[in-house]
Amino acid sequence: MRTGLMFLAIPVTLGIALGAFASQAYESPADGAQDTDAGHVLTASALTAGGSPALGDAAAEVTMVEWGDYQCTYCYLFHKGTLQHIKDSYVETGKMRLVFKDFALNGPDSALAAEASRCAAEQSRYWEYHDLLYRNWGGERTGWITAGALGTLAESAGLDIPEYERCMESERHRDAVAESYRAGQDIGIDATPSFMIFDDKNVVKIRGNQPQEVFVAAIEELLQN
Repeated sequence: MRTGLMFLAIPVTLGIALGAFASQAYESPADGAQDTDAGHVLTASALTAGGSPALGDAAAEVTMVEWGDYQCTYCYLFHKGTLQHIKDSYVETGKMRLVFKDFALNGPDSALAAEASRCAAEQSRYWEYHDLLYRNWGGERTGWITAGALGTLAESAGLDIPEYERCMESERHRDAVAESYRAGQDIGIDATPSFMIFDDKNVVKIRGNQPQEVFVAAIEELLQN
C-alpha cells in the first residue's frame, strides 16, 4: 500500500511550534483511502490543487503552500518581510517552489481581489499582480479593494485591460475562489496566513506570520531528510 504525506514534528529552539501534530500517515488517492478525521486525503497534489501557478523550479525537492487573504494584516507582514528571504535562499536557488491558495476569510472584497489575481493568471501575470496587491495593501476591511483600484493594479501589472475587464465581468473565477476556501477548511486551515511545507514524505504546518527562523528551520529539516 502506498502512503501519503506524514506530519513531521520539528524541534525549534525558539519554542514556537511548527504545527503541533503527532506523526500520522495518510493514504494516497490512488488507494482510495481517506483520513478519518478530516474526511480528505492529504497528498502533495491535493495540497497544491486549485492554487496559483507555482513559483520556482517544478522539480524542487520542497514545496511551500500559503493560504492567504489579500486584506490580512499578517499576510501583508509576511510578504513584506520573511517571504523575500525565502525567495532568495530557496526559490531562486531551485530548492523550493511556492504556491499561493486563496483563503478569503475577510469577506467579499478579499474574494474579489482573489478573482482579479486569477484573471491576471490568465495572462501569465499572476505573480506580478499578486505582489502588487500586497505592496498596495490598505488594511483589513477598510474599503481599499474596489473594482476601480483592482483595475488600476491591472494596468500597473501590464495586463491587457479589455481582456481583464471581460474576465472580471464574467465572474468565472468566483466559484474557484469559494472552493479554495472550503478546501482549506476541510484540511484544518482556520487562519491566515497558514502554511504547509512538504517534500514527498513529510509535511510541516505553520500557522501565522512566525519569525523567519521558524520557516528556515522547517525548510532545512525537509531538505536534509
